[in-house]
This record gives sequence, C-alpha cells and structure tokens, in this order.
Amino acid sequence: MSARTRIVLLAGDGLSTRVMYHGLREEFDIVEVLLERKPSALKMLRHRARKLGVAQTLGQLGFILYSRLLVHASRFRIEQLLHHHGLSEAPVPAHLITHIDSANKRVVAARLRQLAPQAVVVNGTRILSKKLLSALDAPFINTHMGITPTYRGVHGGYWALTNDDRAHCGVTVHLVDAGVDTGGILYQALITPEADDNFTTYPILQLVQGLPLMKAALHDVAAGRLTPRISEGPSRQWYHPTLFGYWKTRLQRGVK
Repeated sequence: MSARTRIVLLAGDGLSTRVMYHGLREEFDIVEVLLERKPSALKMLRHRARKLGVAQTLGQLGFILYSRLLVHASRFRIEQLLHHHGLSEAPVPAHLITHIDSANKRVVAARLRQLAPQAVVVNGTRILSKKLLSALDAPFINTHMGITPTYRGVHGGYWALTNDDRAHCGVTVHLVDAGVDTGGILYQALITPEADDNFTTYPILQLVQGLPLMKAALHDVAAGRLTPRISEGPSRQWYHPTLFGYWKTRLQRGVK
C-alpha cells in the first residue's frame, strides 16, 4: 500500500477547520495543525474603516454581532446537516496543534520547511504573504466559500443568492497566491440551499461539497497531476453585509 499524502493544515480556529480536519484525516497524513490566533478585532475595524468608511464598517459590525445570534438560532439545522453528511465538529487532537500568532511569521515558514508536507491545506487564515508561499516547494490549497472570480472575499454563497445568481452559488478549491482568492482554480461545485437554510448554514452546505473537491485536489498532488486553470469572467471582492443591507435584502428578496 502506498504511503498516504503528507499534509499540514494551516488554519484559523472554528467549526470549518474542525470539520475539514476530520474530513481529511482518514485519507491523508495530517502531520500538524498550525492554528492561527484571531487578529486583533480593533486593528481589523480600524483597517476596514480606512478602506470602506466608518458608516459601512459600523453597519458590518452590527451584522457580525447579529450573525452570532443567528448561529445559535440555527444550531439545530447546522447539527442536522453535519449529521446527515457524516461530518464531525469534534475538537482537533491537542497533540497535533501548534498555535501561531500569524501565518506570515518567519517561524511558520521555518516550521513548514521542517515538516516538509506534500501540500498545505489552508482554511480560514489571514491573507498569506508571498514570502510564506514561496518558502515551500509544495502547493497551498484553499477551500473558498464562493465561486471565483465572481465572488471573491467573504460569504460568496450569500452574495450569489442576493444577486439571484444561483448559477454561481457554490464553492471553489483553488491554489493560494498572494491575492484575495485569485489563485488558479482546481475544482468548483454548486450548492442548493433549502428553505431551512440561512446565512449561517450556507457555509456548511459549501463544506459538504468542498470536502470531496479538496480530497480530489490532494490526490492530484500525490499523483503529480495538479492542473489549475486561470480564473475567467468578472472578478469582484465581497465583504460582510451591513445589518441594514441584510434585512433589506431579506425582506425584499427572501434571502436569509
């Protein structure tokens, strides 16, 4: 029997990382999980205010706080989806975790070189630097919750629905470059939300479709047949909705 593909999971802490870990661990040799601590919320708000304006940023902050309540209200549906598709949100084993302040620190590049994985699976980190991406002769592969390049950034499934663009409501597995979801596309798939789904469950549906795509990409790495294609079509980066914008769209178009 051939050896399993050796990978490192470079990720932020959260449900999607736990699901990704358990979804991959039986088929691949996950040698370490480098878990990035969340960046300072104050720094993020300041950066966003400079880029988008104070009013837009405050509206997004209001929605982020509201979405936390929506997660609790949607817990039954989330658990239902995970159970139905055989996905686990159990904690990642502590002995595999190394906590890092930022994926772009020099020590992370050094650690990756030491571990020498065949691929780095990226999930929920900040934008990775060119230095980190060039530090290792192995692909960095990400599962993006949207169809690129049309829905780069965050909440791609939600934004596709708000635009009545179900033909681009889905998930992309792609190579990571120094841009925002601009790397070569490996695989894509669509999702079909049901009446019970909302903003907080669309990512679960995308994980369901994205996990088999990530597995296919990792098998391609092992077989030496990784074949990314260049992004085509209109390209746009999307951000969090504002609380007002979310409710306006929900009332007018029924997108939850």
